[in-house]
Amino acid sequence: MAGRKRREQSESLAVRAARERERHVAQVTAYGFFPARGPRRSATVTPAPLHYWQYNPARTWLVVAAVLFVAGWLALFAWAGGSTAVVDEVPLAVTLGVAVLVLSTGRLTVSDSGLSFDIAGLRRTSSLHVVAGSLVREVRRGAPPAGWPKTRRRGGWWPGRTKVAVRHLAADGGEERAFTVWVREPAAFAGALGHDLAR
Repeated sequence: MAGRKRREQSESLAVRAARERERHVAQVTAYGFFPARGPRRSATVTPAPLHYWQYNPARTWLVVAAVLFVAGWLALFAWAGGSTAVVDEVPLAVTLGVAVLVLSTGRLTVSDSGLSFDIAGLRRTSSLHVVAGSLVREVRRGAPPAGWPKTRRRGGWWPGRTKVAVRHLAADGGEERAFTVWVREPAAFAGALGHDLAR
């Protein structure tokens, strides 16, 4: 164990981050999309518990697009076949609209080694979309202050959630990046990343 710690301390930040991304992917994929159900039965080793996770609803533009698609579909059938055709199509149109929204639901997950954003319809955590824990520099409540790099929005607003900004380094340990996300428990989220929540 001591040898492993010495080796990790002598590693470059980029190498350490790559190792953490691999660990994160292994830990997260040992759970299904519903972590509360526990690890997958197929997991050969019992994974460590996840530090923090929450679901993020589909983005607003996608909800609007789904509603417009369903409305357009039903309008087309109303124009072509009248009210009887619309009544027959409502269950299928609504089911497909709801399916799109459910499959577009995302999950923010913090493991021992980093954090990632998964989408239900894809259900595959890629190491390219993981922020290693050692790359996180600051977690701040609210909007990012002046001087931060341009932020990317991850997920949208949801009742009872608070906006936080995360500043981190790129995968190679070089340039700074940042993103904002609405979280259920800001202090717990920051703590899961090993940082105090700044204001």
